[in-house]
Amino acid sequence: MIDVPLSPTARALRTLEILQARPGTTAAQLAEQLGVTERAARRYVGILREAGVPVEAVRGPYGGYRLGRGTRLPPVVFTEEQALGLVMAVLDGQPAAIDADDLVGAALSKVIRALPEGIGRQAAALRANASAAPDRKAARADPATTSSLVAACAEHRRVVVTYRSEGGEQWDAEVDPWAVVVRFGRWYLLCHSHRADAIRTYRIDRIRAVRTTPHSFTPPGDLDPVAALEQNLGAGWRYPTRVVFHAPPERVAPWIRPPMGRLSLEDDRCVLVGATSNPRMYAAEWLAAIPIPFTVEEGPELREAVAEVAARFAAAIS
Repeated sequence: MIDVPLSPTARALRTLEILQARPGTTAAQLAEQLGVTERAARRYVGILREAGVPVEAVRGPYGGYRLGRGTRLPPVVFTEEQALGLVMAVLDGQPAAIDADDLVGAALSKVIRALPEGIGRQAAALRANASAAPDRKAARADPATTSSLVAACAEHRRVVVTYRSEGGEQWDAEVDPWAVVVRFGRWYLLCHSHRADAIRTYRIDRIRAVRTTPHSFTPPGDLDPVAALEQNLGAGWRYPTRVVFHAPPERVAPWIRPPMGRLSLEDDRCVLVGATSNPRMYAAEWLAAIPIPFTVEEGPELREAVAEVAARFAAAIS
């Protein structure tokens, strides 16, 4: 970690943060957390008072400094570690934020400018000298659409979403939005579809419109959004799949991704049952990577896709 001396203003803001989190902090405790003398700690309290922040001093064994009622605090106060961690997280999830003209990049610029000088300088240096490779599998969801869905989840309000599939088909679905889940660079809506009367997962970047209805709903009390999403990513799609692996489940399980379906033991056979909207991707990217013999029992679209992959590999050595 780079040690950057804090300015008096930065220490005063840190004092404000400490008093907000721990009312009743004494001068000795404040000095210890700031790494200064008690006299200096009292000086930072004085800086806050001069700036119009009402800091009250209470005497006695349970006394200390407290913020007065109605104190208006600054919207953000970061430590150096928090600021750098935020920049790193943004660039990790949104590589385009390196560019100040990007939507998220512009917001990140505002945050960096609002930081105290020393911390802001470190955050700006990190951003200027970092390079981020885009995730080819990531998909950027529209912030306005995501915001509408998050609000509907929080308010338990049913919505109608207009969804466009990868193949270009578009339809409206009335759903109870349970949760918004981020998974490997993609944003999903986990919901109960009234059209299918089943749990569905929709990629938010493919949702074209959201309309809130007057109807409310009650989500499942024991809902684990991430686990439910993992279980349902491989269900409810257009083309059913059924693959039998010629090996015990303990050998097969480490190679199976949740979106591929559910793995189970049926009549001493290791069977993977699921569904997909893209049989070619299922065959070429998922099944082809598994070093275990298998047989595709269902459906015809997946069998055809596997045959294409097999013919392409056979032609490569003929």
